[in-house]
Amino acid sequence: MHRFVSTSLLSLLAVNIGVIVFAVKDEWSPPTILATYWLQSVIIGIFQAKKMSGLQKFRTDGLKINEQPVAPVASTRRKVVRFFLFHYGLFHVVYLSFLFTYAGAPDFVGVLTAGAAFFANHLFSYYENHERDLRHVPNIGGMMFFPYIRIIPMHLFVVLGAIVIPTTAGLVFFLTLKTLADAAMHMIEHYGDTNTLRSSGRFY
Repeated sequence: MHRFVSTSLLSLLAVNIGVIVFAVKDEWSPPTILATYWLQSVIIGIFQAKKMSGLQKFRTDGLKINEQPVAPVASTRRKVVRFFLFHYGLFHVVYLSFLFTYAGAPDFVGVLTAGAAFFANHLFSYYENHERDLRHVPNIGGMMFFPYIRIIPMHLFVVLGAIVIPTTAGLVFFLTLKTLADAAMHMIEHYGDTNTLRSSGRFY
């Protein structure tokens, strides 16, 4: 198998395509579509926190806490993980409140079913790529911000497909773009160089 075409990538594509099929077949409402990908976004954050928590070696180039450079030690790792969980979690709490306030209640069965499929995929991907990822010494600041680079295009395409252009053709088109963006960021995460992502600024 080509080095960029892994089983976890094919699994990710299959889950995304399956969600698109069910969204069209069952005529999912915009709230159901938005909530489904909100849940995938949360799952991405959970696994990113797990990856950062398990780092034994990492870099801190450009990373500052209280405007001071930090060393790649365990206490730095714990602070970064806590900060990531705080701001990533806050982002998703605000996003969820927006969904329920302006979009309405979703079909929870559909959302949880799709969420279970995404969770299984990300769990499989974590274990399939774990040893390969450990061969690199990542920038933990880059790892902290990488999920945003992955989820922002995802949510942009989902909102365009579910709300801005609420037709079947528009939905399929934009969810397909979302799937391609998701797959591209998966490959960059595991086969590209995310060490070029740096972080600077005041954490606390």
